[in-house]
Amino acid sequence: MTEIGLPSGIRACLFDLDGVLTPTALVHAAAWKETFDGFLRHLQGPEFKPFDATADYDEYVDGRPRADGVRTFLASRGIELPEGDEDDPPDHDTVHGLGNRKNVVVVEKIRKDGVEAYPGSVRYAEAVRAAGLRTAVVSSSANCRDVLVAAGIEHLIDVRIDGVVARERGLRGKPKPDTYLEAAADLGLGPEQAAVFEDALVGMDAGRAGRFGYVVGVDRTGLAEELRKHGADTVVTDLADLLGATA
Repeated sequence: MTEIGLPSGIRACLFDLDGVLTPTALVHAAAWKETFDGFLRHLQGPEFKPFDATADYDEYVDGRPRADGVRTFLASRGIELPEGDEDDPPDHDTVHGLGNRKNVVVVEKIRKDGVEAYPGSVRYAEAVRAAGLRTAVVSSSANCRDVLVAAGIEHLIDVRIDGVVARERGLRGKPKPDTYLEAAADLGLGPEQAAVFEDALVGMDAGRAGRFGYVVGVDRTGLAEELRKHGADTVVTDLADLLGATA
């Protein structure tokens, strides 16, 4: 399938949301920074080491379920919090409370500033559907459907496996391949018939662990070499780069 840059056996495209279809990865990174910096300042005082919205986000948070991101980042700073409950209020200093605090911030940012899809991603999704392929979005975000609707691209997606669905079905988050495997299964396909599109390193790990037919790394932040090391078959800076390319 030279016209869409995928091997001939691929029958579906499984897209991550933030950073692949929409630029909301930047919104999430800013929301995590606001949340973690406020928490660290309260815990450690004005001399705290701020959360790095690029390095810390890429290493510890990007692509992971919300609570996993909290645990992983805080562990990197030698901090351990009680787990709490999934419905903990945002002002509770628990893993879930801090995660819910971040969610309040990101929802406010999305509502205030809106969301637009990457034009190249829209062109590519339209092209793969025109070529007869099915599509799915696979995201750890609990706000996935709202973002799809706000960006005007929900109609380009056949199946949605997001943070809400993963919780309902008891699916492990990335870097485990469960959510991507579930998306392929919902489309009636095996992993060898599906291509994964990811900008996060844990997403690359999930694509490799799930033995998917093709894994595309989307480099928005200069991580091309790391994406390859984590299993990308090819790396592009925009999905439209695949149009007319040879896999």
